[in-house]
Amino acid sequence: MSPTTPTTPAKAERRTPSLLLAAVPVITLIVLLGGGYIFAELPVEPLLIASAVVAGLVAWRLGYSWNEIMDSVAEKIAKTMPAILILISVGLLIGTWMAGGTIPMLIYYGLKIIDPQYLAVIALVVTAIVSLCTGTSWGSAGTVGVAFMGVAVGMDANLAMVAGAVVSGAYFGDKLSPLSDTTNIASMATGVNLFTHIRHLLWTTLPSFLTAAVVYLLFGLGMSGGQVPEKVGAILGTLDSAFNWNLLLLLPVIIVLGGSMWKKPTIPVILVSSAVAMFNAVVFQGISFKDTVVAGVNGFNVEMVGKTGFDAENVIEDVTRLLNRGGMNSMMSVLLICFCAITFAGVVSVSGSLDVLISKLLKPVRSTFGLIAATIATGLATIGITSNGQVSLLIPGEMLRGEYVKRGLDPKNLSRTIEDSATLWEPILPWTSAGAYMAGTLGVATLSYLPWAVCNWIAIGFALLWGATGIGIARLSEEEKAALQEA
Repeated sequence: MSPTTPTTPAKAERRTPSLLLAAVPVITLIVLLGGGYIFAELPVEPLLIASAVVAGLVAWRLGYSWNEIMDSVAEKIAKTMPAILILISVGLLIGTWMAGGTIPMLIYYGLKIIDPQYLAVIALVVTAIVSLCTGTSWGSAGTVGVAFMGVAVGMDANLAMVAGAVVSGAYFGDKLSPLSDTTNIASMATGVNLFTHIRHLLWTTLPSFLTAAVVYLLFGLGMSGGQVPEKVGAILGTLDSAFNWNLLLLLPVIIVLGGSMWKKPTIPVILVSSAVAMFNAVVFQGISFKDTVVAGVNGFNVEMVGKTGFDAENVIEDVTRLLNRGGMNSMMSVLLICFCAITFAGVVSVSGSLDVLISKLLKPVRSTFGLIAATIATGLATIGITSNGQVSLLIPGEMLRGEYVKRGLDPKNLSRTIEDSATLWEPILPWTSAGAYMAGTLGVATLSYLPWAVCNWIAIGFALLWGATGIGIARLSEEEKAALQEA
């Protein structure tokens, strides 16, 4: 070798973390989110970044360089970019569906079927429809849900049961909605196509919904009398005066449902549906093309309504709270949490800490039932400790995806199970923001409506049943398994 030839520096020795060292980043995340988010009410994003810093120090101690850590983060972000683009497209979809009258029309006819005799069942169905159409469980509970609580008070009904029906319907619709942020995050965290994830969710959500309907029907048959409160009539009157109804307003919904059934690419389907909704907004609702574009970017506002004689200034708060939403910018806060959580996952994974923790956690697990049960326990623990729905999907999804593939199980089993545990249990835990919101909005304590929120707690029972019997469990072929392991 020539004396002038530069030598290549030797790579630092990589070490496998001990169980204690591997647990440090996860324990840090739990402590920071549990303490900082719940008790100090700090924003989630800096807490995730702080946890990522700790994970980075662990990786550095194990011999990994800064470039290797950043490469791992970049790789994670690159893999989730298609799902991130879907989230942004969903914001566009919501805004244009509002402007075109698609969502208002579904809400309008949903509210018209209220019958006090079957109040809880109708509350379940209507809030599910509204949540499915809007992609927001909080929005549907805070609007039509409040209207149903008014009906319940007027007829001296079981308030806890009606509140439980509202929460059940709101979260059932939210889980099956391609507009929902948590549904998109679950598919993103596990690398599962959005519509594939939604279809697989039916194995647990549909029987949960039917069980809840039977419960409400049996317990509600004795209720009668009472009048629909004026608030519902005011909502119906406002919607009717603001929008022009016709069957073409349902075309954007049909496009999305058709795209799901025929397994078409998600983003093109969303864009086509949004374009049709924009056409409806301009042609049928009298909204200018400029305002329609603004609705897709910044969200819809009732002041955009172009119908002659409509008084936007005197619209009641319930209508504005229900309709003023959507737009691509509305997804930015969700995306920021996603980026921070993905950063943490990328830093943790580069050191092998996740592999050590998962192998220890799943060492006694031998069966599919055991893996489903372990996933449920992880989801419940994460939502119980962090009280954050997005983080409770991203972290377990990232941790356990490889194990599902390794065992020949399709990751859509994982995406379904983390929704069954983390997402659905969030509103029935009193200390979470969702639990506090539902209790405050509906006027019923969380622990009072918990037994009646059947859809939310019974889904894990069906998940365990399918895990034990093998029904509804999707398996990978050897070719699919090899492809996913290489990805």
